[in-house]
Amino acid sequence: MDEEALLKQFAAQFAHGPDDADDTDAAAAAQGADSTANQATDDADQSPATFDTQQFLNGLDAIFDRHAAATEAGPYLEQAMVDAENAGDEAGLLTVLNETMGFYRSQGRHKENQWIVQRALELAARMGLTTGTSEAWATTLINCATAMRAAQQYDQAEDLYHQAQSVCRHSLAPTDRRLAALHNNLSMLYSETNRPDKAELELREALRIIEASSVNPDADIDVASSHTNLALTLLTEHKLEGAHWHAAKALEIYRTGHLEHSAHYASALAGFAQVCFAERRHADAVTGYRHALAVIEECYGKDTDYWRITADNLRQAEEEAAKAGVTVDNAGVAGDAGTPPQSGSRLSNSPAQGKTGANAASSPSTVSVSTGSAGAAEAVSACPVSGLKLARAFWTQMGKPMIAAKYPQYAGRIAAGLVGHGSECYGFDDAYSQDHDFGPRFCLWLTDEDYAAIGEQLEVDYEALPRKFSVDAQGRVTFEAHARSDASGAFPSAGAGSTVIPDAANAPTPGTATHDTATAESGAASSDVAEAMTTPIDAPLSPVTPRAQGANRRDGVFRIGDFFESITGYHTAPAQTAPHEWLMLQESTLAAATNGEVFADPTGLFSKTRQGFKNMPDDVRLALISKRLGMIAQAGQYNLPRSLKRGDGAAAWLSIHEFVQATASLVFLVNVPMVVGYMPYYKWQFAALRKLSGSMFALLPNVGEQLETVMRLSSAACYGGAGFGEGGKGAAPAIEKINDIVEQIAVDIVKELKREHLTTSGETFLEWQRPYVEDHIASDDPVLKSL
Repeated sequence: MDEEALLKQFAAQFAHGPDDADDTDAAAAAQGADSTANQATDDADQSPATFDTQQFLNGLDAIFDRHAAATEAGPYLEQAMVDAENAGDEAGLLTVLNETMGFYRSQGRHKENQWIVQRALELAARMGLTTGTSEAWATTLINCATAMRAAQQYDQAEDLYHQAQSVCRHSLAPTDRRLAALHNNLSMLYSETNRPDKAELELREALRIIEASSVNPDADIDVASSHTNLALTLLTEHKLEGAHWHAAKALEIYRTGHLEHSAHYASALAGFAQVCFAERRHADAVTGYRHALAVIEECYGKDTDYWRITADNLRQAEEEAAKAGVTVDNAGVAGDAGTPPQSGSRLSNSPAQGKTGANAASSPSTVSVSTGSAGAAEAVSACPVSGLKLARAFWTQMGKPMIAAKYPQYAGRIAAGLVGHGSECYGFDDAYSQDHDFGPRFCLWLTDEDYAAIGEQLEVDYEALPRKFSVDAQGRVTFEAHARSDASGAFPSAGAGSTVIPDAANAPTPGTATHDTATAESGAASSDVAEAMTTPIDAPLSPVTPRAQGANRRDGVFRIGDFFESITGYHTAPAQTAPHEWLMLQESTLAAATNGEVFADPTGLFSKTRQGFKNMPDDVRLALISKRLGMIAQAGQYNLPRSLKRGDGAAAWLSIHEFVQATASLVFLVNVPMVVGYMPYYKWQFAALRKLSGSMFALLPNVGEQLETVMRLSSAACYGGAGFGEGGKGAAPAIEKINDIVEQIAVDIVKELKREHLTTSGETFLEWQRPYVEDHIASDDPVLKSL
């Protein structure tokens, strides 16, 4: 099976804690949300309707206990949403949304889950949870992130997980199992983005937490599940001995605790079978898969990806067993592995969405790297990994060890990452982006106190880091550290240049994550392969432009507040009660302040500050949506056709520009910046819009392509016809097409406004929709109202 897809089969092992917090922590979420909601609504009139959260959870448990989830859970959850909303019970509604995210994920209903994710984040913001460190907010973030991860929206998922980490540091005890859930979910994300080394670290930490919190680790189903997931991750790293030990340990725990009737026993059986297959123990693999299928069929049925994937793995194992001349008796499916379970608990985990096979442990193929004969200009712009991946490797291999060696007392206080201006911070850099301001770099963010103590010297040490690196054919980055100048651990000055690979044809598949480790961990053979695939070539660093120097520098050591002030003008985000300040901030400015990645943030202070800028008040978002509706109507629906009729091509061209800008902004605002980020500046506006539109969760997904069509036709419409003195005949068809698209976009926007309950009107001239949207603005601040 494809190594990168191996863990997708087991993407939700942890029904009772280690995987997802959405089921086990729904009650906790409800309690935390209740506390906040009660404070906000003490003086409010009570609705005559009521919603009993515990009764709802009990009813959902009963559905899963009788294995009726496939037909009954969906309608039950949908009705519960209506009941909670009618009762005005925001805490209860948040509980229902958390449960729904888990169920929809388990059913592969990722498109529908987008609406649930957005509703949950918006509700949490409305309840005031997003500015605090409540358990309800942590739980909601984890569930939203896991829904994103299941739909392979990895960038958004990772960002939400990191936000959850920041909250959990303050809201959960060190042995709280929800911390293990968070570490397990992060491990799955890292596995699915080809970062098994990081996945292993997260799983080991999860296992540590689970064992520390367990009354009896030798009979704890969560401990068993953690061992299974760790076994599968080690398998992807070709660490067969460790994988076998952990897979066998999981089965031992199930049997010691008499847990064979648990629905999740199937994952342990299939995991052990996977390891056996890698060890070429085909008979054991076949037996394990057969046992797993029996459990899956009983608990989940055959009409699931989980059953189909495991059945396919069994088929491959049987084929290999036959080739090896091994006969496996079809009888005795129960055997010593236990009989199929007759009952199960409420399902909190989702079957894998990725297809896996039984040949996951095969050795990676060797790809030679051609050094080619590219010209000097091309050689500088041919690094085959993205700037963010290069930055992460630079931090992991060079920056982090330097800080540990020279500033050990501050290592737990320094945040690191790459955020701000620059194509790579948005993840859109390519070969053309590498001709300026490109190279290994990251940012270090310190408190004012720490900066005063070590900031200047740390900047000197950062500038002295070696920047020579290699990239192998698998996209792994290796930095070449020079010999240290003395025993104190000081790092010498950087070499004259960085190492790049000029042959772009051998670049890794776009979106494939690089490894941060400098050496392979899978034995001598693998190390030899990695060495054979690596061809270092020295090339000069790309020039640094004036805009990236001095006060505008994009990397190095910063005070946290100064860093954000240099981008936004604010040390911290404006208050939620200061809408006039939010309205003065451009979306592109907020995009620059919240993009990129945070590699480390031990105190959580940098992430908290960054999160503040991401948390646009909903009243401000609605006010901006109203303004965008007005511009779409004015520029696209009114002035554009009039300008075309009177033959003013320039006015028509500018009308199209305003229409496109307003519509693109509206798409990001409707999709909620907290979830998808902000629209970046013009250069990357459509790159971001295409990425958003390609998401399974996107709202108004067709608008981006429609806008590009409008722009392609604009030349002919504005300047291609006889009316503009050019004698051509191309204007009329282009004008007709553009007008049709503008109106279709308006129709789609009205449908979305209705779906979000922001309007009850079907009027497609969008100026008339503004009063309906502004009616939903809770604040009386006049700056928010345009009408």
